[in-house]
Amino acid sequence: MTDPNAIQPSELDQLPDRDPEETAEWQASLDAVTKAAGPHRAAYLMRRTLERAEGAGIALPKLLETDYVNSIPTSAEPAVPGDEAMEQRITAWNRWNAAAMVTRGSKYGVGGHIATFASAAWLYETGFNHFFKGKETDGSGDQLYIQGHASPGIYARAFLDGRLNEEQLDNFRRESGGNGLPSYPHPRRLPWLWEFPTVSMGLGPLSAIYQARFNRYLANRGIKDTAGSHVWAFLGDGEMDEPESTAALALAAREELDNLTFVINCNLQRLDGPVRANFKIVQELEAQFRGAGWNVIKTLWGTAWDELFQLDTTGALVRRLRQVPDAQIQTYQTRDAAYIRQDFFGGDPALVEMAKLLSDDKILECFHLSRGGHEARKVFAAYKAAVEHKGAPTVILAQTVKGHTLGEGFASKNANHQMKKLSVDEFKNMRDLLELPIKDSDFVDGVVPYGHPGADSPEVRYLQERRAALGGPAPARRVHPVAPLPAPAEKAFASFDKGSGAQNVATTMAFVRLVKDLVRDKETGKRWVPIVPDEARTFGMESLFPSLGIYSPKGQTYEPVDRDQLMYYKEAKNGQILNEGITEAGSMADFIAASTSYATHGETMIPFYIFYSMFGWQRTADQMWQLGDQLGRGFLVGATAGRTTLTGEGLQHADGHSPVIAATNPAALSYDPAFAYEVAAIVKEGLRRMYGEAAPGEDQDVFYYLTVYNEPMPQPAKPSVPGVDEGIVKGLYRFNTAESAGITPPANAPRIQLLGSGTAIHWALKAQRLLAEEWGVAADVWSATSWSELRRDALEADEALLRGEERVPFVRQALQGAEGPVLAVSDYMRQVPDQIAQWVEQDWSSLGADGFGLSDTREAARRHFGVDAESIVVAALAQLAKRGEVQATAVKEARAKYGL
Repeated sequence: MTDPNAIQPSELDQLPDRDPEETAEWQASLDAVTKAAGPHRAAYLMRRTLERAEGAGIALPKLLETDYVNSIPTSAEPAVPGDEAMEQRITAWNRWNAAAMVTRGSKYGVGGHIATFASAAWLYETGFNHFFKGKETDGSGDQLYIQGHASPGIYARAFLDGRLNEEQLDNFRRESGGNGLPSYPHPRRLPWLWEFPTVSMGLGPLSAIYQARFNRYLANRGIKDTAGSHVWAFLGDGEMDEPESTAALALAAREELDNLTFVINCNLQRLDGPVRANFKIVQELEAQFRGAGWNVIKTLWGTAWDELFQLDTTGALVRRLRQVPDAQIQTYQTRDAAYIRQDFFGGDPALVEMAKLLSDDKILECFHLSRGGHEARKVFAAYKAAVEHKGAPTVILAQTVKGHTLGEGFASKNANHQMKKLSVDEFKNMRDLLELPIKDSDFVDGVVPYGHPGADSPEVRYLQERRAALGGPAPARRVHPVAPLPAPAEKAFASFDKGSGAQNVATTMAFVRLVKDLVRDKETGKRWVPIVPDEARTFGMESLFPSLGIYSPKGQTYEPVDRDQLMYYKEAKNGQILNEGITEAGSMADFIAASTSYATHGETMIPFYIFYSMFGWQRTADQMWQLGDQLGRGFLVGATAGRTTLTGEGLQHADGHSPVIAATNPAALSYDPAFAYEVAAIVKEGLRRMYGEAAPGEDQDVFYYLTVYNEPMPQPAKPSVPGVDEGIVKGLYRFNTAESAGITPPANAPRIQLLGSGTAIHWALKAQRLLAEEWGVAADVWSATSWSELRRDALEADEALLRGEERVPFVRQALQGAEGPVLAVSDYMRQVPDQIAQWVEQDWSSLGADGFGLSDTREAARRHFGVDAESIVVAALAQLAKRGEVQATAVKEARAKYGL
């Protein structure tokens, strides 16, 4: 019995009902349909009503899930232009050569994946034949993010096109000889073909969204018209579990990126088994994308299913398709007709009657072969609808069979991702299925042959004609001949040489001031792309808001609360700053798009991305590796750097290791400048190297990482001695000696060399005074601007020695003749300075902030880690005592004196 005192649902509704009687009639109609025709019919009517409302633009919550059928009915499919039979033959050759390439390479044990491209072949071929624009028109073309495991199929197409030869195919995954092919899309390894690295998984979809957004940014800022460019991201349904895959869906919808299409190959399998064994990944993804505001197109079933849907007069088939979990769909792919009749059709009387009208061959054709992603007509319809849709990005959920056409040993088997080869008999069966003119005698000594119809064959001519009509080969990466950017005026850099006088300035502030001057440059100022993840005010960048504007495709549709202030929050359609909110991954994706614009669009941009140093390399180092692979150029700036410099924030904010991670990236030039003039010199050199006239043999495809600090400190003038600029760039120079610092140590005083980087040099300078004044020790202080560049140079010297060339590492040259031992210190773990220890001829020791960070004052934190000036003094005395240059008792006295 209903509780009369209970609150009824209508009482919870905050919306006023101006006609309760009409509302009651609608509700009664729904109840009547449910009673007379059942809940399925009622649900059907509600879905159709919601779809009608959505199509009419009525403000209602979106319908997040539709039935497990194609979004585009067969009757609405457009005809595929061109020669479908010819495209079928081209696809057959590409299927064959992709499988042959991986199988032939298996004898070397180098791996490879066959099943992914086999499932996705038509997803690519339809695009290459009809949609993907090349770079021979506007220089940009479309941007293609190819699913990494499908690379053999892309190589196979390039082989058919004449862009690759058999030797290169045979060197798949064997690059060291100089004529091989990388495993996955790697622009650094194959820079004329691949534009975008898409393995690690998840980075492709994230980067594709921000690439589409950056295309709009370039257009809105008047730098390049990118209206003709469309971004296509090819993904796997299993890949969508990566957090990065869906991290920016709302951004794409919010900014209405209808220049973006995701194509998700839903073969229902990931590497080890089903993606959603007990559920339905297509339905889950549909709800996720629709909820984020995307246009969703489902391309699930092939034409063989048309007859079944026509027989489904009660909706029983559609209901059953919604019920069957993915793992069971996969099982149907491998079982006979009798099993399918019993398991799929046998539980519903209407389906039992339907099955009686179907032959075994028909059932097997539907459940084994006929998927929407395997038919050009279905795929073409989805792609056409996607590129014509306006106001939102589109995702195409294309159902396929993993291992399609590879035979019963592959199709839908859980282990097919790890299966690297087909037997000769399996290849012969595949040949017969694909109707390829390959003879048994072509299998020499059991080796599967490559297949090619001939350079002047109808297939190759057709392929090339289609690509010519679409603007040339794809995928393709081209670095357009762009003149080096002119160097900014020297004044912007030289202003830091005189120091800050009595004013204390943090190096973060020095960097921001430098950028503020550089973006005013008439020649290159508009090329700068400032990127920040919602910490601009932390880094003192709010002064850039009014002058540069924050990019927003909507402009500023409101009056900012701080409009009456000088540094108000200004958004603009042509804004220059990318303020991404709290997303380091999104900011890095921005940076990658901007840093590679010189190749993608032929427009050189100068991105700098400034972030909490702890939340850069630690959180997004995989993207920094992607950046290096994609040959990106620009400045990464780790602000609020150091383990002890950021007061009070604790271990999750205290960066003591980003230079260690940065040192592992071959494309990263990592610097830890101590002074403002060093920051200026490094940026000046970075602009020359990456964007100016490169020296012979110099690699321009690098990026710079600078750590800067939020601790205001005296900024000295640049020493007016030879070699300072060279030392700053190469990583080490002598800042002063005890004598040049105005300290007069006793005659014949023991001497030590103190090497410091970043903010640690200030502790070394204080230790220099204490050592002289209280212990009679002379110390020279060196600024180590880059431990990793010193190491890189030393490694190159070692490699030269192996070639029989005599070369002395720069660190050894710089320290040559320096008296006494060396003590190195930084605000990072000791592993950072210890990078160069083996190339230092003097006795070596180091101090660092190893361990977890902690919340406290800077002074207390430095004492805790043993890197403050007093700790440096004790460590220096200990080194000298080992050498017999001071009394051992001095070390004990110093510990007591300083309370260590």
